[in-house]
Amino acid sequence: MTSGNIIFLNGSSSAGKTTLAIMLQQLLPEPYQHIALDQFRDGMPGRYRGLNSPEGTPGSRGLNVVPVTRDGQRITEVRFGDHGERVLRGMRRAIAAFAQAGNHVIIDDLLFRADYLEDYAEALEDLDVWLIGVRCSLDVVNARERARSGRFPGTATSHFHAVHAHGVDYDLEVDTSDTTPRACAERIIARLGEPPRALRAIRGSAAAG
Repeated sequence: MTSGNIIFLNGSSSAGKTTLAIMLQQLLPEPYQHIALDQFRDGMPGRYRGLNSPEGTPGSRGLNVVPVTRDGQRITEVRFGDHGERVLRGMRRAIAAFAQAGNHVIIDDLLFRADYLEDYAEALEDLDVWLIGVRCSLDVVNARERARSGRFPGTATSHFHAVHAHGVDYDLEVDTSDTTPRACAERIIARLGEPPRALRAIRGSAAAG
């Protein structure tokens, strides 16, 4: 069985990843399954989706949304506990199994830490993965965040630089600040005509290390 292709969209929250994923689904001739971190978060038991949950409580062990002050600015951090980390590892391997069964996939995720990227490289070994950096100016991201219901202020600011801070040489980067989703999607589709290299380079570095 031929494995499916994977388009991996990495960027901060409100950078436009979900909108871009939907546009890709509309334009690509083959069906691509959109698999997002938010779907796995929402599948956790409610008590494991914390809101400033104290250490040791179920909310702190899953995905905990925590308001903090950083450099005099109030922001909101997303923190994963032991259960949350297991869910993330399972998600990456579920994506691999999905593609190995012949399904094309669009990943919509945030690489909060370098070891998340390394674990993806391991989980998606031998699969064709185009790693796409989804950029957007912080002003536009914050404006989008304010306009969306259910978003905590300063969430994007808290990880805006961190998600791209792993020395990744992306297969392609797009900027949604003033480029339409369709134009960004068309650039990604054109890039699919060439072999992916970003995640393979990460695997190679890990093997050499």
